[in-house]
Amino acid sequence: MSDHLYAYGVVAEAEFELDVEGVAGAERAYTVSHGPLAAVVTDIDTMDPELTDENARAHDDVLQTVLLDGGGRTVVPMQFGSVFKNARALKNVLRGGRRAFTKSLREVDGLAEFGVKLVAEEDATVDAEEIRTAAGERLAAASVGEEANDRFSDRLVMNRSYLVERDERASFDEAVDAITDDYGDVLTVQYTGPWPPYNFVDIEIGTQG
Repeated sequence: MSDHLYAYGVVAEAEFELDVEGVAGAERAYTVSHGPLAAVVTDIDTMDPELTDENARAHDDVLQTVLLDGGGRTVVPMQFGSVFKNARALKNVLRGGRRAFTKSLREVDGLAEFGVKLVAEEDATVDAEEIRTAAGERLAAASVGEEANDRFSDRLVMNRSYLVERDERASFDEAVDAITDDYGDVLTVQYTGPWPPYNFVDIEIGTQG
Protein backbone atom coordinates (compact mmCIF):
# COMPACT_ATOMS: atom_id res chain seq x y z
CA MET A 1 0.00 0.00 0.00
CA SER A 2 1.26 3.47 -0.85
CA ASP A 3 2.31 5.68 2.02
CA HIS A 4 1.41 8.88 0.17
CA LEU A 5 -1.07 11.01 2.11
CA TYR A 6 -3.78 13.28 0.75
CA ALA A 7 -4.50 16.04 3.28
CA TYR A 8 -7.89 17.75 3.58
CA GLY A 9 -7.44 20.09 6.49
CA VAL A 10 -6.03 20.70 9.95
CA VAL A 11 -7.75 20.38 13.32
CA ALA A 12 -6.61 20.80 16.90
CA GLU A 13 -4.72 17.68 18.01
CA ALA A 14 -7.12 14.75 17.94
CA GLU A 15 -7.14 11.10 16.97
CA PHE A 16 -10.13 9.79 15.03
CA GLU A 17 -11.13 7.79 11.99
CA LEU A 18 -14.07 8.33 9.66
CA ASP A 19 -15.71 5.98 7.18
CA VAL A 20 -16.09 8.37 4.27
CA GLU A 21 -15.39 8.27 0.55
CA GLY A 22 -12.31 10.35 -0.12
CA VAL A 23 -10.29 11.53 -3.11
CA ALA A 24 -9.28 8.78 -5.55
CA GLY A 25 -11.68 6.30 -3.98
CA ALA A 26 -10.23 6.24 -0.48
CA GLU A 27 -12.61 4.70 2.06
CA ARG A 28 -11.11 5.81 5.38
CA ALA A 29 -10.03 9.18 6.70
CA TYR A 30 -7.80 9.44 9.75
CA THR A 31 -5.49 11.91 11.49
CA VAL A 32 -1.73 12.41 11.51
CA SER A 33 -0.67 14.46 14.53
CA HIS A 34 2.27 16.66 15.36
CA GLY A 35 2.29 18.72 18.54
CA PRO A 36 -1.01 20.59 19.01
CA LEU A 37 -2.16 19.97 15.44
CA ALA A 38 -3.50 17.07 13.40
CA ALA A 39 -4.06 16.76 9.67
CA VAL A 40 -7.04 14.81 8.33
CA VAL A 41 -5.80 12.50 5.56
CA THR A 42 -6.57 9.55 3.34
CA ASP A 43 -4.13 7.21 1.64
CA ILE A 44 -3.43 7.82 -2.05
CA ASP A 45 -1.17 6.21 -4.64
CA THR A 46 -0.33 9.32 -6.66
CA MET A 47 1.29 12.67 -5.95
CA ASP A 48 -0.87 14.38 -8.56
CA PRO A 49 -4.59 13.55 -8.16
CA GLU A 50 -6.84 14.52 -11.04
CA LEU A 51 -9.21 17.43 -10.40
CA THR A 52 -12.41 15.73 -11.51
CA ASP A 53 -15.92 16.61 -10.33
CA GLU A 54 -15.95 13.36 -8.35
CA ASN A 55 -12.67 14.11 -6.59
CA ALA A 56 -13.67 17.72 -5.88
CA ARG A 57 -16.92 16.51 -4.29
CA ALA A 58 -15.02 13.92 -2.27
CA HIS A 59 -12.64 16.61 -0.98
CA ASP A 60 -15.60 18.73 0.13
CA ASP A 61 -17.49 15.77 1.57
CA VAL A 62 -14.59 14.71 3.78
CA LEU A 63 -14.16 18.22 5.11
CA GLN A 64 -17.89 18.59 5.77
CA THR A 65 -17.92 15.26 7.60
CA VAL A 66 -15.01 16.40 9.78
CA LEU A 67 -16.78 19.71 10.43
CA LEU A 68 -19.93 17.94 11.68
CA ASP A 69 -18.26 14.99 13.43
CA GLY A 70 -18.45 14.63 17.18
CA GLY A 71 -20.98 17.41 17.60
CA GLY A 72 -18.89 19.84 15.57
CA ARG A 73 -15.18 20.29 14.92
CA THR A 74 -13.24 23.35 13.87
CA VAL A 75 -11.19 22.64 10.74
CA VAL A 76 -8.85 24.77 8.62
CA PRO A 77 -9.23 23.46 5.06
CA MET A 78 -6.33 22.76 2.72
CA GLN A 79 -6.59 23.33 -1.01
CA PHE A 80 -7.40 20.47 -3.36
CA GLY A 81 -4.33 18.43 -4.29
CA SER A 82 -2.35 18.76 -1.06
CA VAL A 83 -0.45 15.48 -1.25
CA PHE A 84 2.51 14.45 0.89
CA LYS A 85 5.02 11.73 0.12
CA ASN A 86 4.79 10.31 3.62
CA ALA A 87 3.87 11.15 7.21
CA ARG A 88 7.28 12.70 7.87
CA ALA A 89 6.80 15.26 5.09
CA LEU A 90 3.34 16.11 6.41
CA LYS A 91 4.58 16.50 9.98
CA ASN A 92 7.29 18.86 8.73
CA VAL A 93 4.57 21.09 7.26
CA LEU A 94 2.55 20.96 10.48
CA ARG A 95 5.64 21.94 12.41
CA GLY A 96 6.61 24.76 10.03
CA GLY A 97 3.06 26.09 9.78
CA ARG A 98 2.21 25.67 13.43
CA ARG A 99 1.81 29.36 14.15
CA ALA A 100 -0.34 30.05 11.08
CA PHE A 101 -2.54 26.99 11.57
CA THR A 102 -3.01 27.67 15.27
CA LYS A 103 -3.93 31.29 14.58
CA SER A 104 -6.47 30.28 11.92
CA LEU A 105 -8.01 27.60 14.13
CA ARG A 106 -8.45 30.15 16.88
CA GLU A 107 -10.00 32.72 14.54
CA VAL A 108 -12.61 30.34 13.10
CA ASP A 109 -13.32 28.35 16.25
CA GLY A 110 -17.04 27.64 16.52
CA LEU A 111 -17.73 29.13 13.08
CA ALA A 112 -18.87 27.66 9.77
CA GLU A 113 -19.22 29.00 6.24
CA PHE A 114 -22.49 29.24 4.34
CA GLY A 115 -23.07 30.21 0.74
CA VAL A 116 -25.97 32.31 -0.52
CA LYS A 117 -26.75 32.86 -4.19
CA LEU A 118 -29.70 34.93 -5.39
CA VAL A 119 -30.63 34.02 -8.97
CA ALA A 120 -33.22 36.04 -10.88
CA GLU A 121 -35.92 34.04 -12.60
CA GLU A 122 -35.69 34.01 -16.37
CA ASP A 123 -37.35 37.12 -17.88
CA ALA A 124 -37.95 38.60 -14.40
CA THR A 125 -37.35 42.33 -13.96
CA VAL A 126 -35.48 43.03 -10.73
CA ASP A 127 -33.62 45.92 -9.13
CA ALA A 128 -30.44 43.96 -8.49
CA GLU A 129 -28.70 46.70 -6.52
CA GLU A 130 -31.67 47.21 -4.23
CA ILE A 131 -31.98 43.48 -3.60
CA ARG A 132 -28.25 43.10 -2.91
CA THR A 133 -28.39 45.93 -0.39
CA ALA A 134 -31.49 44.71 1.43
CA ALA A 135 -30.53 41.04 1.43
CA GLY A 136 -26.94 41.84 2.33
CA GLU A 137 -28.02 43.83 5.37
CA ARG A 138 -30.17 40.96 6.64
CA LEU A 139 -27.42 38.39 6.22
CA ALA A 140 -24.66 40.61 7.61
CA ALA A 141 -26.66 41.15 10.79
CA ALA A 142 -26.80 37.37 11.35
CA SER A 143 -23.13 36.63 10.56
CA VAL A 144 -19.63 37.64 11.65
CA GLY A 145 -17.98 37.92 8.24
CA GLU A 146 -18.72 37.90 4.53
CA GLU A 147 -16.88 37.57 1.22
CA ALA A 148 -18.22 38.49 -2.21
CA ASN A 149 -17.80 35.83 -4.90
CA ASP A 150 -17.90 36.20 -8.69
CA ARG A 151 -21.27 36.95 -10.26
CA PHE A 152 -20.64 34.77 -13.30
CA SER A 153 -24.10 35.17 -14.83
CA ASP A 154 -26.31 38.16 -15.64
CA ARG A 155 -29.07 36.47 -13.67
CA LEU A 156 -26.87 36.03 -10.58
CA VAL A 157 -27.95 38.96 -8.44
CA MET A 158 -25.78 38.07 -5.45
CA ASN A 159 -23.14 35.45 -4.67
CA ARG A 160 -21.60 35.68 -1.21
CA SER A 161 -20.09 33.50 1.48
CA TYR A 162 -20.85 34.13 5.14
CA LEU A 163 -19.07 33.14 8.34
CA VAL A 164 -21.66 32.20 10.96
CA GLU A 165 -21.44 31.23 14.61
CA ARG A 166 -22.71 27.67 14.92
CA ASP A 167 -24.85 28.63 17.91
CA GLU A 168 -26.47 31.37 15.79
CA ARG A 169 -27.28 29.15 12.80
CA ALA A 170 -31.02 29.52 13.45
CA SER A 171 -30.79 33.30 13.14
CA PHE A 172 -28.99 33.01 9.82
CA ASP A 173 -31.59 30.49 8.59
CA GLU A 174 -34.30 32.98 9.50
CA ALA A 175 -32.56 35.72 7.55
CA VAL A 176 -32.39 33.48 4.48
CA ASP A 177 -36.06 32.53 4.91
CA ALA A 178 -37.01 36.22 5.11
CA ILE A 179 -35.21 36.92 1.83
CA THR A 180 -37.05 34.00 0.22
CA ASP A 181 -40.36 35.37 1.49
CA ASP A 182 -39.59 38.86 0.17
CA TYR A 183 -38.23 37.95 -3.26
CA GLY A 184 -39.29 34.37 -3.94
CA ASP A 185 -41.58 35.46 -6.76
CA VAL A 186 -38.73 36.93 -8.82
CA LEU A 187 -35.62 34.98 -7.78
CA THR A 188 -34.37 31.66 -6.46
CA VAL A 189 -32.37 31.51 -3.23
CA GLN A 190 -29.58 28.90 -3.30
CA TYR A 191 -28.40 28.29 0.27
CA THR A 192 -25.56 25.85 0.98
CA GLY A 193 -23.55 24.78 4.01
CA PRO A 194 -22.29 24.35 6.57
CA TRP A 195 -18.81 24.27 5.05
CA PRO A 196 -15.33 24.72 6.45
CA PRO A 197 -14.25 28.37 6.15
CA TYR A 198 -12.81 28.10 2.62
CA ASN A 199 -13.18 31.81 1.92
CA PHE A 200 -11.99 33.02 5.31
CA VAL A 201 -8.68 31.17 5.72
CA ASP A 202 -5.64 32.13 3.68
CA ILE A 203 -3.23 29.21 4.01
CA GLU A 204 -1.99 27.41 0.92
CA ILE A 205 0.08 24.27 1.17
CA GLY A 206 1.30 22.62 -2.01
CA THR A 207 2.44 19.13 -2.86
CA GLN A 208 5.29 17.95 -0.65
CA GLY A 209 7.81 15.39 -1.82
